[in-house]
Amino acid sequence: MIESHSPQKRLYDYFRIARFDHWIKQLFVLPGVFFAWALTGGIIQNFVQIILSFFSTSFIASANYVINEWLDANNDKFHYEKKNRAVASRNLKTKYIIFEYLVFALLGILISICISRAVLILELCLLLMGIVYNVRPIRLKEFPYIDVISESINNAIRLLIGWFTITSLFLPPISIILGYWFGGAFLMAVKRFSEYRSISDKTKAALYRKSFKYYNEKILLISAVLYALLSVFFCGIFLIKYRIELLIAVPFLCGLFCVYLNISFKNDSAAQKPEKIYKEKFLIVYLIFFIFLIYILTSVNIPSLYNMLETTLIMA
Repeated sequence: MIESHSPQKRLYDYFRIARFDHWIKQLFVLPGVFFAWALTGGIIQNFVQIILSFFSTSFIASANYVINEWLDANNDKFHYEKKNRAVASRNLKTKYIIFEYLVFALLGILISICISRAVLILELCLLLMGIVYNVRPIRLKEFPYIDVISESINNAIRLLIGWFTITSLFLPPISIILGYWFGGAFLMAVKRFSEYRSISDKTKAALYRKSFKYYNEKILLISAVLYALLSVFFCGIFLIKYRIELLIAVPFLCGLFCVYLNISFKNDSAAQKPEKIYKEKFLIVYLIFFIFLIYILTSVNIPSLYNMLETTLIMA
């Protein structure tokens, strides 16, 4: 039986499916801003542009969240927690959900027009990824491995949005784009791993997420390790090519992957809910340290590293 709700509660349900609490994920735009600033030697002249890119990306993300919850409603009923989502548990009107999707999509597009043509194209790509990931007959989220790779491409798009918010005169290195992409794939694979462990029933897991029919804990864990290795590999290429001092950060990057993977073994872990990751205090402290280390290494020169590299090349 469908519960009766007041108009205020029903309105709140429509806003809740936009997942405003997930907007923190759009901070993945900022590394693109940082790399553009660091590599092009430019100056961040317009802080407003950065704020606009954050909100543009957030509105596009909310549009994607709306159709995600709408089209996942039948599957979410088999998840121990997501069955309580507004669309899965209450009779929300399809026409209002479509209207909400269009409003958020339009807001994101209009804001991106104020930034640059490149950012507009990237925001449209982000919107398109939400469609091909969620909407049949394509619905990439139902295919093993493709689900992770396709969802994590949004990370690379966010990086590019940050980059082109700062400059359209230079293209970002492909190595850092791939490193960022596979880093996102690691996060998605770990999320799948944590979800699968929490459900602990393959039949129920497959009803909730079709790709779980083909996955198991071992496969998901191995794939997460592969994505982490690929991410470190491409990031390493970027670091060697553009600033050798940053090689010092590589072991700490590996440690960051390990810290995050450890979180996935917890019951109802934050790996399943990245918007709650701020509750993982050790991870946050480690991340702050890592960001500070990156900043220091982009600001200082260590000639001995260059000398060591030249000596190694001569010996080779």
